[in-house]
Amino acid sequence: GALLTVYLGVVIAALVLVNKVGVRAWTAARAAWAEQMGFLEERFAGTEDIRGIGAEQHQQRRLAGLMLNLLRSARAGWLANALGHVVSNFLFIVGYAMGLAIGATLYLNGQATIGTAFMIVAYIGMLATPIDALHDIAEQLQQATAGVNRVSELLALRPRARDEGRAELPAGPLSVQFDGVSFAYRDEDTPAADATESDSLILREVSFMLAPGRTLGVLGRTGSGKTTLTRLLLRLYDADSGAIRLGGTEIRAVPFERLRARVGLVTQDVQLFGATLRENITLFDETVPDAAIEDALDKLGILDWARGLPQGLDTLLEPGGGGMSAGEAQLLAFARILLRDPGLVILDEAASRLDPLTERRLERAIEHLLGDDGRRRTAIVIAHRLRTVQAADDILILEGGEVAEFGPHAALAADPESRFNRLLRAGLEEALA
Repeated sequence: GALLTVYLGVVIAALVLVNKVGVRAWTAARAAWAEQMGFLEERFAGTEDIRGIGAEQHQQRRLAGLMLNLLRSARAGWLANALGHVVSNFLFIVGYAMGLAIGATLYLNGQATIGTAFMIVAYIGMLATPIDALHDIAEQLQQATAGVNRVSELLALRPRARDEGRAELPAGPLSVQFDGVSFAYRDEDTPAADATESDSLILREVSFMLAPGRTLGVLGRTGSGKTTLTRLLLRLYDADSGAIRLGGTEIRAVPFERLRARVGLVTQDVQLFGATLRENITLFDETVPDAAIEDALDKLGILDWARGLPQGLDTLLEPGGGGMSAGEAQLLAFARILLRDPGLVILDEAASRLDPLTERRLERAIEHLLGDDGRRRTAIVIAHRLRTVQAADDILILEGGEVAEFGPHAALAADPESRFNRLLRAGLEEALA
């Protein structure tokens, strides 16, 4: 019995070691599979662009490389499974041979009968079925453990922006203050101190103050940090240094839910879901009444358009806004903002991809969104076009992540020495191209 127990312990220890090898192999295979699926998803979404530039062969070669990597990783996993079979079968043969040797030796020495010798061999043979079962379970555990490891890696990820605040933002329009804000997109392992000392800073010591109810026009070349500024206001990222305040409250002290309920963002790429018009406007909030939705649509001048759809608010929209114009998608994004009634509205080049007629229609909607009903909202408008910032109260010009100029619109436009005045004279579109 003691010998059989030791033998079984050796078998289990060997299977555990083989299992560790298999887990590493299957974890790599899962990673290779995820990489291949991500590649396919991106390429399917960009099929028209890939065909338009004749890049099919290049993408097929890249896919072949990913498939080869997956094959090698999965093959390593299957080889680990086969190794488990080899190890278990080899140990069983060794155990069976040892049992035969022990039984024969005891019988020949007259220390055991033939029945006892047979019993020893039979007991070892009885271990074959449970050992095979253990190996089958070990194979399943290899793949299951690899999957759990991948999920654990995902669950272990933690955003740098922590939702730990308890402060409240004041009601009404919000003031916006940047105080020496610097920021760099960096890897998870890069310390903030190292990022701020590098040349990769997107924003460098940005400081300005926007009073409540005023509109700020933000200008700058591509890559100057305009969009990054809006991401920091929503705490999609946290600044590496400096402070950002809304309504006099440091935004790190405000919970995500309360902050994003008081800050509305509309970008040039509006995300629409494969759901009803109502669900796309309310973002699946069933507590919003239809009367509020229709009021928001009426203020934007698209209520008749919505009522003219086959099922009205219950009309199913295609994923990604298929079948809708860019202007209609932008107006639906504005309706989302009106329903939330935020204290700060951010428009990130929301009209940059529209034709002039649709753009003028959208500008009227923007005027209402910013508060032409007596409840003026604070607004930040990021633009490449002069007409987009004509109604702005203040102008902020970014160059290389730094504040090149900030001040009242009228004062900068009247000052022949200001950068904004030079942009007006040169033509904003050409100067910022």
